[in-house]
Amino acid sequence: MTYLETIHLAADYVLPRLKGRTPLVGIVLGSGLGKLADQIEDPIVIPYGDIPGFSVSTAIGHKGNFIVGTLSGKTVIAMQGRIHFYEGYGMSQSVLPIRVMKLLGIQYLFVSNAAGGTNLAYKVGDLMIIKDHINLLPNPLIGPNLDEFGPRFPDMTRPYDPGLIRQAQKIAAQNGISLQRGVYVAVTGPCYETPAEYRYFRSIGADAVGMSTTPEVIVARHSGIPVFGMSVITDVAHATDDDDYVTDGEAIVKAADAAADKMSIIFKRLIEQL
Repeated sequence: MTYLETIHLAADYVLPRLKGRTPLVGIVLGSGLGKLADQIEDPIVIPYGDIPGFSVSTAIGHKGNFIVGTLSGKTVIAMQGRIHFYEGYGMSQSVLPIRVMKLLGIQYLFVSNAAGGTNLAYKVGDLMIIKDHINLLPNPLIGPNLDEFGPRFPDMTRPYDPGLIRQAQKIAAQNGISLQRGVYVAVTGPCYETPAEYRYFRSIGADAVGMSTTPEVIVARHSGIPVFGMSVITDVAHATDDDDYVTDGEAIVKAADAAADKMSIIFKRLIEQL
């Protein structure tokens, strides 16, 4: 079976389970941020393991479900957890859900993640709007181009939609939410970064580092889907200067969960205004 056939097979499985709904927005919820899915009304839960061709998410804080329902008066389809390259899946598997959501009709993609702050001004719990990225993961468009979805050489001048960013900044100001705005760099993981790597990422212009997101964004932009992205800063580079500091995965999920309410406000207000 070709990759294109796999995409269509998965979409054909999900489509009748939507009960006639067409999702306007696809939402990718990262580590510790899955509780936004709990606010989706009239939810239809579709486990990844039930969808032909899908891989099962194994990362901490990733439940591994599609959830379809109503959020802020709009039909959305949320990924309650993503599929990471570091889990051993090929890049085509990691981005398969985005391709499927495109076939299901999404017109916008919202992505979120937990990230380490390389910018020395960042604090644990900060929210960062992603204004641009540096992709150090394999590019998901390598291989035969899927002409049905987009061109061989898609433009990436504005991977994150400037209009959505401006609107999010207004929403944050109206709700007293402080935001950072920076560049996200994606690496393979799964080990956390060394102090030297943190310094390197900062030197090349990155404000935050994580192990996901950019492949999904690249695939969405290949399909012409506008993207809004946000990181929760769950650990910071300058903490690694302490001799006894250890990066703790459980602590990162807790920090992301603590900031999720503020991120949820921004996502919900943005969706309301679409």
